[in-house]
Amino acid sequence: MRTGSEPTTARSALRARLWLSLWGIAWAIFGTVVFVLVGRPGWAAACGALWLVATVDMTMILRHLRQGPHYQPGPDVPPYPPADTRPPPFRRPPRHGHP
Repeated sequence: MRTGSEPTTARSALRARLWLSLWGIAWAIFGTVVFVLVGRPGWAAACGALWLVATVDMTMILRHLRQGPHYQPGPDVPPYPPADTRPPPFRRPPRHGHP
């Protein structure tokens, strides 16, 4: 059900993102070192840039984790206002004027 408030109530799996960013940092470091040793400065710079992006992402994830439940609500906070449980009003079926 779409409520229109999805951007304000969106949740993120911060711990999963943390582990994925650590995995990306490990591979970026590995790639940077290997390409520097083989003499490929362009690829080493690309891996270094990826390393920087993954590190910045990891610092933002850690910051959000440390800010607590205000920015990462728990299961007791609903993602949207409760749905209206009243039944829909009765509507007559349309009359067709067939000859």
